[in-house]
Amino acid sequence: MTALRAMTPPNVTDHDLAPYLYADETVRVNTLLVDLAWKAERAERVGKAASDLVTRVRGARRKAGELEAFMQEYRLTTDEGLALMGLAEALLRVPDAKTADALIRDKITAADWAPEGAVNDWMVKATGLGLSVTKATLESVVAKLGEPVIRTAMGQAIRIMGHQFVLGRTIDEGMKNAQAYEAKGYRMSYDMLGEGARTMADAERYFNSYVSALNVIAANGKTVNGVMPGISVKLSALHPRYRYSQADHCIPALTDKLMDLARVAAAKDVALTVDAEEVERLEISLDIIGAVAADPSLKHWDGLGLAVQAYSKRTYPLIDRLAAMARAEKRRLSVRLVKGAYWDTEIKRAQVMGLRDYPVFTRKCNTDLSYLACAQKLIQNRDVFYPMLATHNAHTVAAVLDMVRENGGAAAGPFEFQRLHGMGEALYDIVLDDAKQSENIRVSMYAPVGTHEDLLPYLVRRLLENGANSSFVNKLLDPKVPVEDAVEDPIADVKRNETRRHPRIPLPADLYGMGRKNSAGMDLTDPDVVGPLIPAMKAAVDDVEWVAAPLIGGKLYRDGAMIPVTNPAHRDHVVGHAVYAGADHVKRAFETARNGFAVWSATPTRDRAACLDRLADLMQDYAIPLMGLCVREAGKTMDDAVAELREAIDFCRYYAMRGRIDFVDHGHVMPGPTGENNVLNLHGRGTFVCISPWNFPLAIFMGQVSAALMAGNAVIAKPAEQTPLIASLAAKLIHMAGVPHDAFTLLPGDGHVGAALVAHPDVAGVAFTGSTEVARIINRTLAAKDGPIVPLIAETGGQNAMIVDSSALPEQVVDDAMISAFGSAGQRCSALRVLCLQDDVADKIITMLRGAMEQIRIGDPMDIRTDIGPVIDDEARQILVKHRAAIEGFGKIVASAPLPMGAEKQGTFFAPVACEIKSISDLKREVFGPVLHIIRYKASERDAILKAVNDTGYGLTFGIHSRIQSTIHDLADGAHAGNVYVNRTMIGAVVGVQPFGGHGLSGTGPKAGGPYYLPRFATEKVISVNTTASGGNASLVSLDD
Repeated sequence: MTALRAMTPPNVTDHDLAPYLYADETVRVNTLLVDLAWKAERAERVGKAASDLVTRVRGARRKAGELEAFMQEYRLTTDEGLALMGLAEALLRVPDAKTADALIRDKITAADWAPEGAVNDWMVKATGLGLSVTKATLESVVAKLGEPVIRTAMGQAIRIMGHQFVLGRTIDEGMKNAQAYEAKGYRMSYDMLGEGARTMADAERYFNSYVSALNVIAANGKTVNGVMPGISVKLSALHPRYRYSQADHCIPALTDKLMDLARVAAAKDVALTVDAEEVERLEISLDIIGAVAADPSLKHWDGLGLAVQAYSKRTYPLIDRLAAMARAEKRRLSVRLVKGAYWDTEIKRAQVMGLRDYPVFTRKCNTDLSYLACAQKLIQNRDVFYPMLATHNAHTVAAVLDMVRENGGAAAGPFEFQRLHGMGEALYDIVLDDAKQSENIRVSMYAPVGTHEDLLPYLVRRLLENGANSSFVNKLLDPKVPVEDAVEDPIADVKRNETRRHPRIPLPADLYGMGRKNSAGMDLTDPDVVGPLIPAMKAAVDDVEWVAAPLIGGKLYRDGAMIPVTNPAHRDHVVGHAVYAGADHVKRAFETARNGFAVWSATPTRDRAACLDRLADLMQDYAIPLMGLCVREAGKTMDDAVAELREAIDFCRYYAMRGRIDFVDHGHVMPGPTGENNVLNLHGRGTFVCISPWNFPLAIFMGQVSAALMAGNAVIAKPAEQTPLIASLAAKLIHMAGVPHDAFTLLPGDGHVGAALVAHPDVAGVAFTGSTEVARIINRTLAAKDGPIVPLIAETGGQNAMIVDSSALPEQVVDDAMISAFGSAGQRCSALRVLCLQDDVADKIITMLRGAMEQIRIGDPMDIRTDIGPVIDDEARQILVKHRAAIEGFGKIVASAPLPMGAEKQGTFFAPVACEIKSISDLKREVFGPVLHIIRYKASERDAILKAVNDTGYGLTFGIHSRIQSTIHDLADGAHAGNVYVNRTMIGAVVGVQPFGGHGLSGTGPKAGGPYYLPRFATEKVISVNTTASGGNASLVSLDD
């Protein structure tokens, strides 16, 4: 156990690249155009050379490679491509017959497999004919041959397909198969297939695999032009926590691992290239690579290299940074230039996180421009670089050769083109023929090595990376396509575009169109963000005397006992004080609200909506203290604090947008007969009581309050007794935004205050988020009162389950289960409580989960390196401690996270645990914290498991992990849950995107953040006017014929 201690932000070197991370695309493209200096004569020269190259390739009558032909017929944009990828990915890892048969049926009957037109490639022809069956045909074949025969045949077909994409299952097999290519002049660059490590055991296995491969290459590798084969490594495969927040752990560990691999490679002069991964990992990768490059024992060896991605806005200046590093260390770096394989991931990440811009170019032609500019810079600096230029495009090849001629020729330094195994052979056979006169112009083949089970993630990345090239590949060998169309100049495309940015990929802030602005996020992987953020948050919270007291009519009532509000991570740290409301405050609050309602409900809709928009902007302005209080008072981690703030802002903007639609001042004109005008209007109900929880002290507080206010109600808000300070600051901002003092009241207090509010005769409605038990009490109280029947909008807990079948990807299951069960210390109503694993894969997933849990870091949530902070208070912790002890009576603990020494004395920390139980019925109530219950089930018991989940009576969130669409459909349709999540996490519903709420014991609805929420806070009125009462029907008689 490590001691719990205060920590500082990760120490990651500033590589002078920060200004380019989210740079304006127009500025970057214009800069690249100037630097590339693509003049008309140059464009003409390159275009002619490219045309000659295509003509020669076609004249040689070479056919497309297997992968090229396959990509052309079964693209990822087609039903057939998607179905085949799904089958290839999952079938070979499915261990049981029942699920395998269901997967085959699901994918085979999903698409039209007959190849279009005449197909010459045996692989495509065999695949298409083998899969070209309808559902009826499949049933007939199964009846004749039996499912085991079909299953075996399909498995063998997928393995045969895998042979075309992977050079060998082992490095020995790969090197044997490489001999034919080496004889033609190709240097081999081996890529050991495998995904990122989830556990230290995974990392050690991958490391040993790299060492073994290096030794085999060193012993048996064949030199081409005097150069040994190379190998690529993924840093994410060598450490399970390879990310910025864990830099203090992963940088030293990965530096040691890469250093060991580099020394093995250097001893035999084998090239070692570090693969490029997501852009958020670039900075720490440079620290690791830089340390290895600077090691004195490697000075004699120039085989160290890295891949860079042209789609990144940082890559062009990155090359300058790498050149400076190489010159400082007096060495030559190998640099592989690729287009980039994570483009869709980077676009989605920026949108989900609400970043200010994208880290990648949004247009393909802009990436092509970046590629050419980067290639030129590499060619111009061959004194410190060995350029490795990965492309399958004849125009790019011609452009690079032109750059070489313009910059000293081949004699100025060696370089190589790289092609992917299965692609570009026809093109590069010609290039190799031409290069025989110069040993400095080389071609290597990037050759994947690994089992077929590791195939799909690699293949999908390659398909995405080469998606832009695939159109060229298709045109290259097709004689019906004019040569000039096969060698299009991307620079001309760039110049033709009216806007540099893609018009259909809006900035993250504009994701939701004209209706509302997306909330702004913070990139907590950016040192320039994290560095100043933490000190600012500490200063904003720790240096202020925070007091939450009754706020009525704009007046703060501090005449009561000052109750300390403590930091759950440091119980001796008093964050501030609270003054609880009394009976007099409750009485005065309702009297004030009555006056406030009269004014606020008469305020035009547009003005109420404008107040909410201003409130959203104010929260953005006050982001630092709001986030600081989320961390100090509620124990939220930095990531959770950012998400909390964004959700609160999104609620305000979304309800303002919906209010303008639902509460139009002129009303909604209803259809009806002529001579009559019928208008439906929505109006506020009166005084709404909003009782919010401690687990989302800002977001849910603001969601309830903003909805009630938008509907025209006066609001009395009672925050949770554990988190009144955040609510107090939010209340200040509500009034600053323009909501009248009398229309919004804040009453801090315990459950007695909430009970008094709910029991008051003037209550027009209650919005409540909390436990099912308290919701029942509120419901009974409202029902027992005389007077109008008022609405209760309740969102409560859930016995949330995820069902995982054997077709699911174990790594993805573990990632999503960890976040869903343990994120926010398990203190989300949406959190995963019960993980149902098909017995055939349960052992593997539990083993992986155990290893991943060992890497969890528990500690001060103000530290960026903390994964999980404290639970809210000692009462919550004691409930969890008792439950953990009770588990031994009906289950067994199978995994737990390490708890730092002294943590339980310092704060209310609880180590996450995973335990196996027999049945969900063993759980008598929701366990609100980081406890994951695991249930095994047989494939034949899936429906029974779903029934058992439904029988709990809860209905909040439900997760499904499967690759079988029919299974997904059946489970999603049969689950009694408000929110169903498929092949993803079960938490983090986004306002206006995933409206959130359950039914049964989990709440009343309607869903928060959805289109039906606001009307529940309102009454309806219809005004019907006989427009002909004073005369004829003018509108009718005036109609034209």
